[in-house]
Amino acid sequence: MKTRLALCWLLLVSACGRSTDATPVKTDGTPRSITAEASIAPAKAELAIIARRDLFNAPDHIEPRLSPDGKMLAWLAPVGGILNVWVAPATALDAAKAITTDSKRGIRVYHWTYDGRHIIYEQDKDGDENWHLYVLDVVTGETRDATAFQDVKASVVALSPLKKSSAVVALNRRDPEWEDLFELDLDKATLKPLFENRSRLTDLRVSDDYKLLVGDHQNDDGGKDIVLVELGKKAPKPKSIATVRFGDEVTTSTLAFSSDAKTLYLIDSRDRDTAALMALDLATRKLRLLADDAKADVADVILHPVTNAPQVVTFEYDTVSTVLLDSDVAADLTTLRAVEPGNITWTSTLDNRHWVVTFAGTDTPYRFYTYDRDTREARFLFSARSVLEKAQLAHRRAVVIPARDGVPLVSYLTLPFATPREDTQLPERPLPMVLYVHGGPWARDSEGYEPVAQWLANRGYAVLQVNYRGSTGFGKKFVNLANRGWGGSMHDDLVDAVKWAVAQGVTKEDMVGIFGGSYGGYATLTGMTKTPSLFRCGVDIVGPSNLETFIAAFPPYWKPYLSMIYERVGDPRTDEGKAFLRERSPLTHIDAIKRPLLIAQGANDPRVKLAESEQIVAAMRARKIPVTYAVFPDEGHGFARPANRLAFFALAEEFLAKHLGGRFEPVGMDGNGSSMQVASD
Repeated sequence: MKTRLALCWLLLVSACGRSTDATPVKTDGTPRSITAEASIAPAKAELAIIARRDLFNAPDHIEPRLSPDGKMLAWLAPVGGILNVWVAPATALDAAKAITTDSKRGIRVYHWTYDGRHIIYEQDKDGDENWHLYVLDVVTGETRDATAFQDVKASVVALSPLKKSSAVVALNRRDPEWEDLFELDLDKATLKPLFENRSRLTDLRVSDDYKLLVGDHQNDDGGKDIVLVELGKKAPKPKSIATVRFGDEVTTSTLAFSSDAKTLYLIDSRDRDTAALMALDLATRKLRLLADDAKADVADVILHPVTNAPQVVTFEYDTVSTVLLDSDVAADLTTLRAVEPGNITWTSTLDNRHWVVTFAGTDTPYRFYTYDRDTREARFLFSARSVLEKAQLAHRRAVVIPARDGVPLVSYLTLPFATPREDTQLPERPLPMVLYVHGGPWARDSEGYEPVAQWLANRGYAVLQVNYRGSTGFGKKFVNLANRGWGGSMHDDLVDAVKWAVAQGVTKEDMVGIFGGSYGGYATLTGMTKTPSLFRCGVDIVGPSNLETFIAAFPPYWKPYLSMIYERVGDPRTDEGKAFLRERSPLTHIDAIKRPLLIAQGANDPRVKLAESEQIVAAMRARKIPVTYAVFPDEGHGFARPANRLAFFALAEEFLAKHLGGRFEPVGMDGNGSSMQVASD
């Protein structure tokens, strides 16, 4: 079992869109006439253009997993360009077949069940995030919607080797703000009540025997209590087993119960700065340190498939480091590290004898292997994007940039292939640069392959990604430095990073664009209004423009976290708080916009509502400030449909080429099938 740790409110799942013909430009900024029918082959000295489709279409293969008994292998792969679930006998992959028939958004999340016969996959409608859970019988092919309720969000909470014929799922059907738990019978696809959440708990986890539950009770001061509940009783009384004060709540969370339900594993920043991996004895309430790092929080944990004991934990400051906790897998890691470079993660069969291993290289897409622990043999399965195996991908490296107050900002700089000088790893001459801002904001940029950075670098741009204060992974002090910092100190970090890039000769003033989704979209709008001369253009994807209306429109299931939001972003319940939020809202400063802006929005976004883009676009048009506005009627918070992704990146590429001077691939067929509605002033 592998778990990824992150608290991401406004994290862009995937960006996307469309375009019309344009006048592309060379990397030196001079115009070049290209039509949609023309060849995109470069001149001799030019780097070959990597097609958008190769970067942003559905991957060839992703998320391969063995069934718990090891007999079957499943993965996600396209059918007609749309991701679906495929299965094959583990020893006969040439007999693979698609067992789902999604033809619109693609399936992105699925789970093997412990009976080895069923797969549960998740799907919403046009990005509304009201996820349904579908139970698929891999033998008969029968699929049933187990949560066929209107406007209800469902999720899988637990799958257990002790309860092979069922799963624990959460539904906010009784109350949109709170999730109740149900036991899902896999054979009948029926639901039996397990826990009615009158205690108003969030982030629910259940023990393997379905007898214990742990959750968070959000407190009025922005902190939380970690609460334990004994299930199966008529009136279970929650017991607080840990208090997490405000300031630790982002960097402290529960991870899993041990299989015997005697230990609770935690990621814990209390009484320390960086979040460590801890074990809490539920009988004695004693905490035991398992692993920590002085500079970085826990990033990933791989758990034993039966005991749930942590086997490997990783930390990431600028690069990933691995701490081995289970000596039983030491020889396996030694063997795998000789197979090929890259950070290693795996999922396993229930007997822990066979693994599916993922190699995450720094500048290459994921590569997948099966691994037999008895023979120590690793066999290559497939690459996530085979077409990029021989492409000239750019090198992405970590740089640590000092902010104006001395705070170190771990960042990543990607330069076009073959442009960095060997002696300095900087370009021979200044390049147009895109500041690519991550969402969250309680998330981070990490080392490894990044498709948007590769796309931009291939088009001739230097790409700078900055872990501004508030980003996770660097300890709670770094997170807390961002309190009330939206549009303030968090933006200052981005400005300081741009100034660093200019001073280093990476770029020049007036050669920088800003690009981001979700919080990154907000950062783009802030950059275009607060520092309007710093950025030559901006691309905002589903970014809030008005913090008052943004917070007021939170989906019901975010309401429990409002106290934390009031402390970290701003409090609209007071006149002073409203004034603060207005001052930090890009909409307030719209008259300052001087440079071209592209805004893209999913009409069904439940996190950043359509109104966030509509109101700033309307205000700009009322003032006759030019804006290009793209709306996707069948998308939400990020763009899932491949046709919409390709259309968006075609539109954004044209926009950047026009205003920053990078290269441009003709639109060709990349706009076909997209729902995008675009208007430009």
